Amino acid sequence: MGNKKVDLFLDSGAFSAWSQKVQIDIYEYIDFIKKHQDVIDIYANLDVIGSPKGTWQNQMIMEKEGLTPLPVFHYGEPIKWLQRYLKHGYHYVGLGGMVPVSTKDLVSWLDDIYSNFICASDGLPKVKVHGFGLTSLQLMLRYPWYSVDSTSWVVTGRLGSVYIPQLENGKWIYDKNPWKVTVSNRSPNAKEAGKHINTFSPKRKEIVLNYIHEKGYKLGKSEFKRIDQSHGLKENERWAEKKLEDKTSKRLLEIIQEPGISNRYQLRDELNIIYFLDLEKTMPKWPWAFKKKSRKLF
Repeated sequence: MGNKKVDLFLDSGAFSAWSQKVQIDIYEYIDFIKKHQDVIDIYANLDVIGSPKGTWQNQMIMEKEGLTPLPVFHYGEPIKWLQRYLKHGYHYVGLGGMVPVSTKDLVSWLDDIYSNFICASDGLPKVKVHGFGLTSLQLMLRYPWYSVDSTSWVVTGRLGSVYIPQLENGKWIYDKNPWKVTVSNRSPNAKEAGKHINTFSPKRKEIVLNYIHEKGYKLGKSEFKRIDQSHGLKENERWAEKKLEDKTSKRLLEIIQEPGISNRYQLRDELNIIYFLDLEKTMPKWPWAFKKKSRKLF
């Protein structure tokens, strides 16, 4: 693996392609995997949204090309397709199609999947399961996933927010839903009471800042002013609004005085990654037994 420092999981991008009405050529996907196989640890099958048969056929095509893709079974598909993967001895399967489904419906579906197909009579999983597009804390803690993925951490950062764990008795708590705190100084919520860190109560703001500083980050500082659009940007400057049609109008400029999570989305991304890494450390070590619980929580 050379200087490789992280494990890489490659998603085929089939759902994104389907939602954008774009087709992915399976042989181009296969070629990409073969070219980068030395750095990719796990790669998903090129699933066909809405066609479990097509997904199975792609699994066979990729295997005939000498690859070992992760098979994928989707919410709403006949259970016989999951049974087929399990019968053929796959020890690691992916569950997808869950993003648009309500938590209540997912609990019903996943309870059935884990109780009757994934787990043995003692509740321990017989195979590893990956959850595509899943970072619901309730669902992560309810089932013994081997792995999950989601883009929510990066979307949250790009929209100006960070995850902050709740604080109880002086300790950060990871088995309860975190606060999603807006910190970007360019957020439309910046002046609405209780919706931005700058409008929090002094006590709550102190808690949030303590977490940020504890993880080695700063809130950051910026100054805003309107300036002629012909202004040449310096290294610590960026436009805070789109280019104006009226060239004589002054455009809002952000001058970054101290880099931090309020003015650098990259730093928000890092802090959100740290939150999920810390969350992972607090979760039970796989495998652990699934026991069907009351649904009242949901």
